[in-house]
Amino acid sequence: MTISSMTGFARTDGQFAASAGGISWTWEIKSVNGKNFELRCRLPAGFDALEIELRRRLSARISRGSVTISLQTRALGSAAGISVNEPALKVLMEVASRVAEDGIAPASLDGLMAIPGVVENLGALLDEDERQARDAALLKSFEAAVSALQKHRLEEGAALTPVITAQVNGIEALTAEAAASAALQPAALKERFFLRVADFVADVQGIAPERLAQEVALLASKADVREELDRLRGHVAAARLLLAEKEPVGRKLDFLAQEFNREANTLCSKSADLELTRIGLELKNVIGQFREQIQNIE
Repeated sequence: MTISSMTGFARTDGQFAASAGGISWTWEIKSVNGKNFELRCRLPAGFDALEIELRRRLSARISRGSVTISLQTRALGSAAGISVNEPALKVLMEVASRVAEDGIAPASLDGLMAIPGVVENLGALLDEDERQARDAALLKSFEAAVSALQKHRLEEGAALTPVITAQVNGIEALTAEAAASAALQPAALKERFFLRVADFVADVQGIAPERLAQEVALLASKADVREELDRLRGHVAAARLLLAEKEPVGRKLDFLAQEFNREANTLCSKSADLELTRIGLELKNVIGQFREQIQNIE
């Protein structure tokens, strides 16, 4: 079985040396449950152009889940990794000083440094060939992080598989119990029907036996749960086939859980027997646990 969870985490490191100053980096990828594929990218200034390629590569390998990508970069050596536009900074400081004379709180240095264009990442100083080489190295490192994420998700899925399989087995066992109990329903229903008739028409004579038989047949038909039990058996078989698939099956299992629940509800509503009702309620409980677990599956 190759069930994959939607929960996982991966981290990879790398570095790139260039004439204008190299960088080292850390990729972190975190994924959690989600109805569809959702991606959030947290990239430092100067690396935003990578987002389209990151999205393309990740969506080709992961079909479902809410994923957050984070890239942290650091300068190599003593280059500090930045270039300060000193003329622009000087102009801003002079403006801040004049404004402060009017009673306005003076601007802080870190506030001035945060203004776009004052501080530039060394990446902006790379020539085109170096930038392409740096981005290729970053993407290769990212691919390694995605592979590690997939491995983690598969490990989580492997841990979920025996739990989900046990729940499917439980649904099958309760369906068999319900079938054994439901087999006794016609006789029990007939007996209860005649007792009710006797209570209400004790003083009424001449009710045709055929008429009573028709009413019993009608009630028995309404309380017949064989169709629901057949569908439950079919859903169990379908669940086992899905658990053996190599492709993502989370959405299909989620739909199947809804169908399981529908049949269990109908079983309870048709039940004319306390034991069958008990089995139906236990069946709903196990199906609820099954549905909760498959919310983690890709």
